[in-house]
Formats: sequence, structure tokens, C-alpha cells
Amino acid sequence: MPLMRLAYASEAAFEARPAEKGMEPNVARILSTSRRNNARHELTGGLYYGGDRFFQYLEGEEKNLRETYERILEDPRHKHIVTLIDEPLESRSISRWSMKYVPLSADIRHFLEEEGLDSFDPAAFSARQCESMIELIRAANIDESSMAGAGAHADDDVPEESQATSVGLQIGVIVSGLCLLGALAYAFFMV
Repeated sequence: MPLMRLAYASEAAFEARPAEKGMEPNVARILSTSRRNNARHELTGGLYYGGDRFFQYLEGEEKNLRETYERILEDPRHKHIVTLIDEPLESRSISRWSMKYVPLSADIRHFLEEEGLDSFDPAAFSARQCESMIELIRAANIDESSMAGAGAHADDDVPEESQATSVGLQIGVIVSGLCLLGALAYAFFMV
């Protein structure tokens, strides 16, 4: 099947929670659902949310991508959706994750300053600004721990060796806990 890429901008149709209280709950749900659905449909991409606006970039097989975009167009959490890029793609440029979330970062603030933009309004981006934004998403260095509580999979970008260590550590903690319970039970019944 042919590959394509798509970028869109939208406005949040919900009242956002102040940023100092952590990730906005609606954004966390969108991110969690996107990761699950995109993995199932072999789509990759990135999501940026700031100033009550979304910028999302997706790559994948055309049929799957169009079906996903149709769901987004009908999602009541988005309004004023504008398609920024909708074109064929020769090969994927993003392959390691199903949906990466790029929070407000120094890179994005720097991008806005360089472009002379007062606020994040991706619906008004030029084609060059869209490409710059996509490059920032590709290059983003995400702090996975800040997303783990938001429905994100903390191991999405972690190498397999680290995931294996994490599983080994979890098994070790469980075994240690069971041993401790056994020792306590033994001591209780011996008294």
C-alpha cells in the first residue's frame, strides 16, 4: 500500500486545565488513545499541544491514515481543524514510536522566537514552518517519566536492553516481596 504523510492543526474544544497542574487530562487521553490506535494501524507521528492548539503529524499507509484522520475530524475535543500537509510519502521518516508527545519545550519556544511568532498558532504556519515543526518533533528529546502518569507508555522510546532490565528489576522486587512475606508467615507461626 502507498505511504502518505499528513499534518493538521486544530483548536481544543475543551477548557484546558492550567499547565502548572501537569498534563491537561484531555490531552493525556488523546495521547493514550492515539498511541494505542496508531500502533494497531502502524501509524507514526507526533503531537504538540500548547495555547489550546494542536499540531499533529502522522505517517503511514494511506488507507489507515485516512481512516484515522476521519476519526479526528469527528472527535468533539477538536474544533477548527485545518489540514496543513496531505501528500504521498516515499519512505517513513519516523519509525520508532506510535505517537510521541512534545510538551512546551525550549526548542519550541526558540522556534516561535526565530519565526517572530507571539503565540503557537499552527493553522497559520507556512509550508516551511510546518516542515520545521515536523523536524522539531522528530528531534525531540522527551522526558518519558513526565508522561508515564498520563496514559503514555513509559517504554515507547526505551531500548530493548533497558526494557529487559526494567522487567528483571520488577521480577526481582516481586520475588523479594514474596520472600519477605514467607519469612513473616514463618515467624508468625513459629511463635
